[in-house]
Formats: sequence, C-alpha cells, structure tokens
Amino acid sequence: MPSLYDHAGGDEGLHRLEDTFYSKVLADPLLQPLFGKGKPDHVEHLTWFTAESFGGPDRFTKELGFAHLIHVHRGLGITEEQRQRFVELYGAALDQAGLPSDPPFREAVMEHVEFGSQVAKENSNAASDAELHPLRQVPRWTWASDDSPTTPLCEKQAERPDQRTRWRAAFAAATLNMAGSNLWPTQAR
Repeated sequence: MPSLYDHAGGDEGLHRLEDTFYSKVLADPLLQPLFGKGKPDHVEHLTWFTAESFGGPDRFTKELGFAHLIHVHRGLGITEEQRQRFVELYGAALDQAGLPSDPPFREAVMEHVEFGSQVAKENSNAASDAELHPLRQVPRWTWASDDSPTTPLCEKQAERPDQRTRWRAAFAAATLNMAGSNLWPTQAR
C-alpha cells in the first residue's frame, strides 16, 4: 500500500490541494488577516511541507528548514476560531481538489491538519522560545496503508497496533501544552 504522499497523487495532487486551500484562506475574512495578500511561493512551500510530512521528498527541510516554519507563525496570535476555520477549509479543499475520499486517508489527513494547526496556534502565541511547541522537525505522518521505504518494515510492524492512539496522544499533548511529553509524532527520517 502507498504512503499518504503517493495515495494523494504525489506532488501534483498535493500542489492541487494546497493551491485550492490557499485560494480559500485568502478569500476568507477570518483567515485572510493571517495570510495577508498572499505570497507567490506559499503554495509551493505548503506543498513541500505536506509532501515531506506524508512520506515524499524532504525539500521543505532541505530548502527552508523547520525553523522557517516556526518563524513565519511567531507573533500571528492565531485564535481557536481561526484554527478551527483553517481545519474546516482544508477539509473542503480535499473535496474540491479531487483527492481520494476513502475514510482511512481522509482521517489521517485531518488528524495531521488538526495536530499541525494546534502546533501553529501554540507557536503563534508564544511570547518566548520556552513557550514554543517542542516539535523541531517535519513530522513523518503515516497511516495503516503506508508501505513507504522511509520506514523500515520492522519499525512499521512495531508501530501499527497503536499508530492511531499515538497520533491522538500527540494531538492531546499539543493541546494541553505538555512540552515534556514523549508522545510526539515520529520525526522526519
């Protein structure tokens, strides 16, 4: 079975998704203030991040680095209402961009967006480096159908029984700001 990256259609499918999503946030009165008038390379950067997180090429890490992601969110002051709207528009963009609609894929993608939006919100409101979310690398997001060569088979087999539980625990830890927790998503490999 494919990685999330492959199942989404690789760079082409993810670029279509991020372009659709970006158009939505720029037109949304609640989110547009966070994005301004838009940046010409933002869709490409979003595509790189999602591709890497879903098991594709590591261009985001190589070209920009995770520190860039922290920097662009600092000081935005994302509210819970904005975070929820972000998640809602991302879900709508999945349909509009024609990405696969099978429930396991959609659930994995939405868990990724929920987790990532919590991290972004936390970082956007951090008054100091000590208040930043502890994640410092692009997380490697997987699903039950992932046969990506970036994850050794023995590691996948060890992770499979509790994979969904681990992601939900990571999400809960981010929500509760449990910076000392060891429940964060698998780091990029």
